Amino acid sequence: MQQLATEPRSGKPGGGEPGGEELSLAERAYRVIRDRLVMLEIRPGAPINEEQLAQSLGVGRTPVREALKRLQYERLITTYPRRGTFATDVNITDLAHISEVRQELEPLAAGQAARRATAADRATLTALRQELESADSGRHDATEFMHLDLRVHRAIYAATHNPYLEDTLVRHDNLATRIWCLFVDRLSDMAGHVEEHGPLIEAIIAGEPDRAARLARSHVEGFERAIRDAI
Repeated sequence: MQQLATEPRSGKPGGGEPGGEELSLAERAYRVIRDRLVMLEIRPGAPINEEQLAQSLGVGRTPVREALKRLQYERLITTYPRRGTFATDVNITDLAHISEVRQELEPLAAGQAARRATAADRATLTALRQELESADSGRHDATEFMHLDLRVHRAIYAATHNPYLEDTLVRHDNLATRIWCLFVDRLSDMAGHVEEHGPLIEAIIAGEPDRAARLARSHVEGFERAIRDAI
């Protein structure tokens, strides 16, 4: 059974990474279920059972029910009258729509992060940069690389200090990651894709918004090309 560990609260709407205060049970349930859906640990189309989720997380059904309401808004689950609730399907036709949003907002977020990152943000990004440098494609499996990718993106979004931009990008990055997970066995250089974040992080830490924005756009465009090549 995966018990919910205590995490700090970011104080931001949506999926921002932890900050200072203890999270509510509903917030912790939301984050665990969200990432199970994003990483396809809960497979697309699979039924969502509140009682089973509550038991697996070691919480009551109320926090799970609150979490599921948010996840439906974020297009990670769908409820059908008289049928029940299911993990949403991963539809490759959504890739163009998701990429259209990310190609505009990822450069904006990277540029704002370069302008606004605090000392704490820079320390977090520096640690992630070091983790990228030490990553060895021979020792890391696909799941580990994808978790690292999510952590890098979420740290950059948090460094914008714009909760609305952060919330929007977390949701779209989650949807993009589900597509990535679906085709991961066909991707030739996933490690290289993740390691592309290194120069982007360096630009943000150095306070170079134009370079950070350019690298972010290139990264999103490269992601879409890689997925289309894999189809």
